[in-house]
Amino acid sequence: MNVKLVMFDLDGVLVDACDWHYEALNRALVSCGYSPISRKDHETTFNGLPTKVKLKMLGISDSVGEEINNLKQQHTMDIIENNASIMQEKIELHNHLKSSGIKIACVTNSIEETAKKMLIATGQFEYIDLLVSNEKVKRNKPYPDCYNYAIDTMGIDPSFCLCVEDSDKGIMAATSSMAEHLWIVSDTTKVTKENYMKFMEENRANIDTNGR
Repeated sequence: MNVKLVMFDLDGVLVDACDWHYEALNRALVSCGYSPISRKDHETTFNGLPTKVKLKMLGISDSVGEEINNLKQQHTMDIIENNASIMQEKIELHNHLKSSGIKIACVTNSIEETAKKMLIATGQFEYIDLLVSNEKVKRNKPYPDCYNYAIDTMGIDPSFCLCVEDSDKGIMAATSSMAEHLWIVSDTTKVTKENYMKFMEENRANIDTNGR
């Protein structure tokens, strides 16, 4: 496998932030008089979706939905500030990719403001060549638009593009995108230089021999 662009999901891949979004949304819901989302519903139904989509699924829209969405983003920023720390294992992986001439994109259903703050707070932002947030495309994951946007923007042949995903919705987006390669991880702890090199070695049989 010859890779020139690695496109990482954010929550659960580059940053262990799934619980941060869960906590922030529930804080916002409760403060506006709504019941919190259960842990089971979060894990099976809502995880990985943009906040506005989650609220629409809960039947909350218009001005109330906008208020809850804004509160959720404020809570998320506070949680990042209090919980994020430098992730040396990710920096080591990014340095390895950069030294190999590989471009790095972060493709996420989060809004750009919070995604950027997470990446900065964990020491990763300076390595990211392209950040694709949920504002960049009309249809977010599980649709493939965000990955296709990254590939088109970077101008790299899809046969040289690798998606890194952990959630069902993200995997659906990656597999239906133009990218020809997918690395599925169970959680952010698996996203390391050593595991990336192991994945590449195990998939060496897929090396492009056409010389494109």
